[in-house]
Amino acid sequence: MQQYDLRPLLDHIPPSQLDYQDWLAIGMALHHEGYPCEVWDDWSRSDTRYHPGECSRKWGTFGHGDGTVTGGTIYEFARRFGWTPADSGRVFDWEDEIEKDDDPTVVIKDKAWVEAEKVDEAKGENKQELITFIETLFKPDECIGFVMQSAKDEDGKYKPASVGRHTFTAGQIIERLKKEDTIENALEKYDHAGGAWIRFNPLDGKGVRNDNVAVYRFALVESDGMSIDEQYGLYKELNLPIAALVYSAGKSLHAIVRIDAFDKEEYRKRVDYLYDVCEKNGLVIDKQNKNPSRMTRMPGVVRNGTKRQHLIATNIGAKDYNTWVDWINEQSDDYPESIEWSTIKDNLPPLADELVENILRKGHKMLLAGPSKAGKSFALIELAIAIATGTEWLTHKCRQGKVFYVNLEVDEASFFDRVDKVASSMGLDIPKDMLNIWNLRGENTAPERLIPRLIHRAQGKGYAAIILDPLYKINQGDENSASEVGAFFNQLDKICKQLGASVILCHHHSKGSQGSKVSIDRASGSGVFARDPDALLDLMEIDPRDVGVTLKDETTAWRLSYTLREFQSPKPIEVYFRYPVHELAEGLEDAKEKYGVDAKTAGARGNMTKQEQQRANMDRVIWFIENWATLKLPGNDRDRPKLEDAAAYFKGQKGLSESTIKSWLNKTRFPDSGFSKNSDDFLVVDEIDNV
Repeated sequence: MQQYDLRPLLDHIPPSQLDYQDWLAIGMALHHEGYPCEVWDDWSRSDTRYHPGECSRKWGTFGHGDGTVTGGTIYEFARRFGWTPADSGRVFDWEDEIEKDDDPTVVIKDKAWVEAEKVDEAKGENKQELITFIETLFKPDECIGFVMQSAKDEDGKYKPASVGRHTFTAGQIIERLKKEDTIENALEKYDHAGGAWIRFNPLDGKGVRNDNVAVYRFALVESDGMSIDEQYGLYKELNLPIAALVYSAGKSLHAIVRIDAFDKEEYRKRVDYLYDVCEKNGLVIDKQNKNPSRMTRMPGVVRNGTKRQHLIATNIGAKDYNTWVDWINEQSDDYPESIEWSTIKDNLPPLADELVENILRKGHKMLLAGPSKAGKSFALIELAIAIATGTEWLTHKCRQGKVFYVNLEVDEASFFDRVDKVASSMGLDIPKDMLNIWNLRGENTAPERLIPRLIHRAQGKGYAAIILDPLYKINQGDENSASEVGAFFNQLDKICKQLGASVILCHHHSKGSQGSKVSIDRASGSGVFARDPDALLDLMEIDPRDVGVTLKDETTAWRLSYTLREFQSPKPIEVYFRYPVHELAEGLEDAKEKYGVDAKTAGARGNMTKQEQQRANMDRVIWFIENWATLKLPGNDRDRPKLEDAAAYFKGQKGLSESTIKSWLNKTRFPDSGFSKNSDDFLVVDEIDNV
């Protein structure tokens, strides 16, 4: 079962630093990967909690249901304790199920470079420290849990001997402390060898379990994997929002960190993030402290005979959790360095190869937008085959390259059938190893889960294009939110950057009539969909009778428009879609022969209703405005065309009079605009009314 030797990684994982569940996880991982029980047993022996025979007893219980605990668990623990893949040159397989990415948190500074902060020990009881602690963490009417009785466990360590008290309010305890001369007289006697404990979150007064936590205000960060002074230095370096910092009078500093969570679920997520940041910055966290009802060492009391569980500081670091998260995000400057122009102007880096000639470069993004029934998925399959075979796609030459097609929507058998029919219709045989299909219908395809796995599977395979079909199956955020859609496209940039491949997607049009919109604004949702891709191609259905053609069967006609960042946008082209392929609509006689259409003369428009004629006229005007920049007409140096430009163009193209053209435009304008009387008006698509 195992592909790599995991045993050297165990040398980097101290079992004494793991809790019981993590220790079990190591055993399950070794069991899953096919190692003998002796490997787990030998590794466990360095822990003082080791009991002979316990590993073999647990080993026999592993089996069904443990399959998700794989070798990736050992990899992850080794990495947390300082091991890196570079230490061994080992390459791990994706099936190792390494759950965490490196993205969520940043490394502020290697712990070896953190300046230690001196922590002074104190002796003897000090009730004022306990008063300050309570006043800092609690409101007067909030119930506090505390335990004054301790007992030794089997390892000789002192632990709380009971659940303790939980009905006293902060106000009542402070009143007792101020009235009495010692903590013992105010609360109850305790063993000066074992110390005492206090819960850091308010309770409901009915118990001490997690369900009895009234407010999810604080979390405990505790680590004894480095010296006290180093812990203090790293806590400060990380700017943790610490409400109270308590020296345990043992091996650790207890940081009571502001979380201010709304509920249990938010508390869990915030604590996970907090611990992740700490671990990636060198703190080996005691995970047993994650639950909100956990206790910390009670400041002011004595432990180990005379040492005081000492309150070191209150309210240090960031003022609250959100401020701290913002600060953490600001610390990571992993952007590339700026470049002085004079150093490269005479030796510019080469441009990426054109994958689709004059349309798309390798490593760039392309989005195909259109309404339902436009055959967008079929168009992407056509493009995939054209790239895989190095042939043309709708007049555009494609550079041959390997394609990774991620099918997110169509049943596997149906998708294979589509590819077969499209390839047959195109008259092409797809070479071996040039088209790889990944069928993920019904799978969890949230971007944070899918994209790392996609990159892993495609890494080193030399893919020229990654096709994701359709986009809405991946982007599970609010498609109208610019920030959420922008974040989604940033994820896609990772694919381009890490694989050097183009990312090609399709997206649907927004609801309602699209006739009055320019092509860049037809895609549904935020404008980021149209403006982020390097190439936006848009399919818009057209009325074939506008060009004197009546289509038969199921054939439909479409105008393919281009908005390009790297190249000059070519003129739109007209295509037919007759299942299962799109083809260029050139030559009416060819159309009649291929698609069973009737070619008509100028009288064809006589069969249209008046409303259909107005619709067709408006589409002509919109097309002219959209393509003004590429028509190379007199006056083309202006940003927008005027009435006289449209009149001259259509008069020359269609043999129509200027008055007819003005009539068209008047009917596509708001009624009282007076547009037809003023040839100085500029044509603006947004002002054209739907007919």
